Amino acid sequence: MVGAGARELIVAECRITGLSLDVVAELIAEVGPWWHEQHHTRLTARQRRRAVGAGAKHKLVFVDRLLATLVNLRHGTTHDVLACWFGVDRSTITRAIGEVRPLLAQRGCTVAPGLRLCTLSEVIEHLGADSGTGVIDGTEIRVRRPAAGRKDRDKFVSGKTKQNAVKSMVLTDAKGRMLFCSPVQPGSCADITQARQLGLVKLLADGPFIEILADAGYQGMGTQTGGRVVTPPHRKFRKNAPACYEERHELQRKAHSSRRIPVEHGIAHLKNWRAVTRHLGRREHMSDIVQAVAGLLSHQQTATRFSGSRV
Repeated sequence: MVGAGARELIVAECRITGLSLDVVAELIAEVGPWWHEQHHTRLTARQRRRAVGAGAKHKLVFVDRLLATLVNLRHGTTHDVLACWFGVDRSTITRAIGEVRPLLAQRGCTVAPGLRLCTLSEVIEHLGADSGTGVIDGTEIRVRRPAAGRKDRDKFVSGKTKQNAVKSMVLTDAKGRMLFCSPVQPGSCADITQARQLGLVKLLADGPFIEILADAGYQGMGTQTGGRVVTPPHRKFRKNAPACYEERHELQRKAHSSRRIPVEHGIAHLKNWRAVTRHLGRREHMSDIVQAVAGLLSHQQTATRFSGSRV
């Protein structure tokens, strides 16, 4: 079990958890009651011979469970190492992370103090209220190859990287701040297919007129959403294009790419968390991992922006 001094060092050093002291304190105050309620519900849901609360107490208190989860997400630290660090069995760490990680994933992305976006419809409504510009892109995370002989083994193979991966759609504002990160799909899923499955086309077509910048992987959505999705210009001449057209077309593509660069920066900040760089565990946990990291990153970005401090 981690001593009080070591726990204070973990919380105070932002390089360990990726979060400032104030953000960690807010997480403890917010997620702690959820975890205790979930734990109490689990204890009372089955027949018991002893009263709830009787028997041995937890060696790993909630604060340590949260810190272990943050370190695992930030640095990809194995459960064996965390078990040695916290002085418990590896299975205790695995169970603790499995309990805390979904609670972090359901928090959504923080865009302002007291304002949090959990669904894609809330993000579109938020951008429409401020007449803001959103930027979308897909990001891939490498995962383990499914076992030989397993059904649909090839569906995780990405057509772009030719590696086993899962894909998530990321939506940021014009400054690269995280607004939404979708559950993952197998790597063979096209970017535009994932956006359609998430209902983005219907939300934009029926919602406020906002501008969503996208790359060539989303071409065709502009017509379906009434021009709300802006993609790079199509090439009109496949052969024997005039010299002036080549130059103008290249300038237009570069201008569009420059406007889209914030989402690339947002994905780069997301990939600073080692858990979403490459995942060696169960693929079923990837949606919770990606959404938990996106929520933590947005919370830290918001806290830094409104406090004026640098972390």
